[in-house]
Amino acid sequence: MRIVVLVKEVPDTYGDRVLSLETGLADRAASNAVLDEICERALEVAFAHADQHPDTEITLVSMGPESAASTILKGLARGATSAAHVADERLAGADLGLTAEVLAAAIRRVGFDLVIAGNQSTDGSGGVLPAMVAELLGAPHATVLSTVELTETTVRGTRVADDGVATVSAELPAVISITEALPDARFPNFKGIMAAKKKPFETLTLDDLGIEAERADAARSIMVAISERPPRGAGVKITDEGDAGEQLAEFLVQNRLA
Repeated sequence: MRIVVLVKEVPDTYGDRVLSLETGLADRAASNAVLDEICERALEVAFAHADQHPDTEITLVSMGPESAASTILKGLARGATSAAHVADERLAGADLGLTAEVLAAAIRRVGFDLVIAGNQSTDGSGGVLPAMVAELLGAPHATVLSTVELTETTVRGTRVADDGVATVSAELPAVISITEALPDARFPNFKGIMAAKKKPFETLTLDDLGIEAERADAARSIMVAISERPPRGAGVKITDEGDAGEQLAEFLVQNRLA
């Protein structure tokens, strides 16, 4: 079985996020770059299956700048078999539509029985990319899974809903996304780190995938303005001199909160 895991380099999850006012994009140089935590959990789902089925091939697919290659290598060091990295300057600031188109094309190129992704990245938090990729691949999808059971022909899992837990399943090939309820990824060992540099690692461009970043017939989002978030103003302080309740009520009415 070939499992494709979508991985992404993001600014440090626990660091400060800085917006570049020149590009309107996140300033990735302002903090350390890491493999997204939810992608690590998606990797662990694939590794857990590979532990029981040694013939499993795990391929990492990622889209990002050339500098992301070192982060993708960390996924290979953890135990993935190979990687495909789409790196093209024309993809800077790509919206979800273009991103899904690129990832789907890269997945077709490497082949798949199952695609595993996180439910949403920590930088963009779109939450719809796995379903978009599945649509482009013409494959069924089961998203936001908190448990995963995989056989040679099907994938099954549970999804937490407002009023209970739903059990969903799909025939392979399929696309799934997982939540933080799944276990965190294992740490790479020294042997894995040394072996990562020798594993197949393909770097692709839009030309390799036959995709045009700017198409008149494709829906694309366009940034039209950039501005810094205004500083947070001081709140209203109410001093109780016997009329605090009246002051609070007046504040609520003035701000249309009551």
